[in-house]
Amino acid sequence: MASADEKQPVIIVGAGLAGLVAAFELSERKVPVLLIDQENEHNLGGQAFWSLGGIFVVDSTEQRRMGIKDSRELAMRDWMGSARFDREKDDHWPRQWAKAFVDFATDEMENYVKDRGLGFLVNVGWAERGDGTANGHGNSVPRFHITWGTGPEVVRVFAEPVKKAAEKGIVSFKFRHAVDELIVDESGRAVGVRGRILEDDDSPRGIKSSRVEKDKFEIRGSAVIVSSGGIGGNVEAVKAAWPVDRLGPKVPENFVVGVPAHVDGRMIGIAEEAGAHVINRDRMWHYTEGLQNWNPIWPNHGIRVLPAPSSLWLDATGKRLPPFLYPGSDTLATLKYICSTGYDYTWFILDQSIIAREFALSGSEQNPDITGKSLWLLLTRVFGKKGTVPVQNFQKHGADFVVRENLEDLVAGMNELAKARNGPLLNYDDVKEVVQARDDQFNNPYTKDGQAMLVHNARTYWPDKRSRVAPPHRLLDKAHGPLIAVQMNLLTRKTLGGIETNLDSNVMREDGSPFPGLYAAGEVAGFGGGGVHGYSSLEGTFVGGCIFSGRAAGRAIARELLGDEASSGATGSSKFNSRL
Repeated sequence: MASADEKQPVIIVGAGLAGLVAAFELSERKVPVLLIDQENEHNLGGQAFWSLGGIFVVDSTEQRRMGIKDSRELAMRDWMGSARFDREKDDHWPRQWAKAFVDFATDEMENYVKDRGLGFLVNVGWAERGDGTANGHGNSVPRFHITWGTGPEVVRVFAEPVKKAAEKGIVSFKFRHAVDELIVDESGRAVGVRGRILEDDDSPRGIKSSRVEKDKFEIRGSAVIVSSGGIGGNVEAVKAAWPVDRLGPKVPENFVVGVPAHVDGRMIGIAEEAGAHVINRDRMWHYTEGLQNWNPIWPNHGIRVLPAPSSLWLDATGKRLPPFLYPGSDTLATLKYICSTGYDYTWFILDQSIIAREFALSGSEQNPDITGKSLWLLLTRVFGKKGTVPVQNFQKHGADFVVRENLEDLVAGMNELAKARNGPLLNYDDVKEVVQARDDQFNNPYTKDGQAMLVHNARTYWPDKRSRVAPPHRLLDKAHGPLIAVQMNLLTRKTLGGIETNLDSNVMREDGSPFPGLYAAGEVAGFGGGGVHGYSSLEGTFVGGCIFSGRAAGRAIARELLGDEASSGATGSSKFNSRL
């Protein structure tokens, strides 16, 4: 078999995390790689750079240290209860990817990323706490492992070895190259890409860049990996794919945007035109706790609140959201309820004690303590009474915040924001009754209120008790004031469907046959298979899904090109290496 040096490069379209992981795996085996991206080099790593760097791991060292009893079987039950796969044909590969991902998260993820140099925070986060049923949606135990260094660190540990491979001539980059077409030869194999060279644009990371064309290009390769992300930055594409039958009665009008503008989903359609099978387009993951960024980077920039369970959640009309739609519990079910109201925003009512302890903001730039690896700032977060500096800035400058000393003035401020959205005005007496009914359930350590039960349950996990969940108290207790209201927006984020792939990340055609030479990894492939999450995510599975699917693509192509030689460059102790 010919050596990789004698072959054309593997072309990777999209230099985000999945593309970097694939490039890392290929370059470790001396397979030449060409990374193409429509953005400039400042955007290497894509969306992952902006993330909190949370990774879904099962039965990890950190979990065991916390006394958390987790297992493959429990994680698989949680996954299937959340995914609710119900499509015989389109869920064929997603089901297999789900099992493979949980196996990887149990057996290999921890060692794989730690071998690269990643470290996790000591305490494991508890995201998507569930719908209140044992076999339904949600994580039965904490599994959200936050990277010490957040998204930039996740990007760094894969980008650095890829850059070193570039110094050796194994990897090359072509930034500001927008792919418009996949080249397929007479045998039906993907052999290259065509597109436009965009004018130089040295904008900082995340800033919307120019799309002015200065030339054309055509590049041939030994295989093509599409790893270009989803549609979250393209609101019109989100609206076009919106499943009104499930999340109706109409498409929401207003969103804040959780990802940069270059996350436009173009390559999904381009791959489909070439013959790739695209499935589960209607499955998406959008958050219900979005804030308008007071200091935006990209257009309509939104930031997600990562809430713990104590805030009182009201819909736009002032009604309390029903059980088990509590903060941090069930994103998709909450989104469905909000859409059913006919409005595209909700209200949090909380106080200073809750915001200081329970408001975390998603994004590397919103967590300077963890991103900057500052123990001092981290201790300030844990023991401070004002919240992190980014939270304080939102409280001071954010357009969605109302801060008042009493409930009547708070409701008046909420109504000012409602008027600006042509929303319903809240009746003070009705809101007061909801708040007092909630407060009466916090007078004792036992309760009939589902949210109060959730708060008490959360505080049995000592990291939550110490640093994440406020001591139970009445909102109208002035000792915890002032009162705060936050108008929560819908925030676009992830594509859960996408290009169908087998377990090697090899793209599938509509007839069920593999597409020779064409692979897809990351969000463009629904993070694997065309929809590994089904309808709902357990969180930590987006960064993890990019790693797993990019790894699968890189290793599969190496096996195709090198055969038995593919194992010669493999690193780490993964049992998967035995296949190489």
